[in-house]
Amino acid sequence: MSFRRLSINGKFLGAKPTGVHRVAEQLIRQLASRRDELTDLFRTAPGIIAPRNVRNSPESSFAIERGGVLRGQLWEQLDLPRLARRDLLLNLCNLGPMASTAAITMIHDAQVFITPESYSWAFANWYRNVLPVIGHRHLRILAVSEFSAAQLVRFGVARPEQISVISNGVDHLLAHEPLTKIVDRLQLNRRKFVVALANVQAHKNIGLLLKAFADPTLAAIKLVLVGAASPKEFEALGHSIPQSVVFTGRIDDGELRALLESALCLAFPSTTEGFGLPPLEGMTVGCPAVLAPSGALPEVGGEAAMFAAADDPREWVEVIGKLATDPDVWERFSLAGRERSRLFSWNRAGEKLIEVIRRVVASQRSGVHGRF
Repeated sequence: MSFRRLSINGKFLGAKPTGVHRVAEQLIRQLASRRDELTDLFRTAPGIIAPRNVRNSPESSFAIERGGVLRGQLWEQLDLPRLARRDLLLNLCNLGPMASTAAITMIHDAQVFITPESYSWAFANWYRNVLPVIGHRHLRILAVSEFSAAQLVRFGVARPEQISVISNGVDHLLAHEPLTKIVDRLQLNRRKFVVALANVQAHKNIGLLLKAFADPTLAAIKLVLVGAASPKEFEALGHSIPQSVVFTGRIDDGELRALLESALCLAFPSTTEGFGLPPLEGMTVGCPAVLAPSGALPEVGGEAAMFAAADDPREWVEVIGKLATDPDVWERFSLAGRERSRLFSWNRAGEKLIEVIRRVVASQRSGVHGRF
């Protein structure tokens, strides 16, 4: 079987940006920088196929071919298979058309199986039904960690010999200059605050941090929650918000870098994660990470991170307190984090993705489909 070209599913370009979309944009940029390698594999140049309503393609990327008459999930399931019918289709945001077989699809995690309460009933049910179909019909499944790959096997989404692991990169943050005005605007003092996510999903477990920061031991340290979730959303779930908590709302990468460079640490108490990009973003700029030993977080953080139990606020008080009172400990984990983060580059991820594409094309030409 010979493919006309590599076509990239651009449905995500019409949606609000998420962490998954960031990964897709970075990988697409990597493919664009390797156009010559892709040209050797296909008859025509690669491209992005997207609905007619999408925004522009990622900078330094491929041109967009807009087509179809539908939008959203219906476009992906009904229009996209027709538009890419002679191509090898690359889906980077968890889903792809169930009707397609000539496809490579990145599934970031198995959270809808592990913690369905983190999602609406309709969302979780849709994913729980679609993912196994995709996993068994598409030529290759990409996971972002060994943990995530194992969970996809555990829940019957894909067979182990069908999965390739491509870890996220993290060096994108270094491309942005720190916008330090945010530190002054929020009235924060260097190493007197902890950064975490403003996210109310159950598996993000931010309620544990709210309990930890209610402890008088951390009275002099603020908890800065970054992201869209508001205090009212946390209160609606029964959480009490200590006076030391600061909500930033949505911020850009330059502001995030400035916060991480000034923070005491980044706290990430998730009960499960398919990868865990925010801790590595902190590590990249020398911000120590305190993680729960859950999901892929031990795999990502290794010995360069500090760990505290996902169900014990007292452990978080103790670990954060140690970072605040022992400069040697802070310095050790700051340096270790920077070193660890260098293992996760987008260039390395791009090289692995190209290799997977190359092997899929070769296996289709030869008719021999083995594990790689």
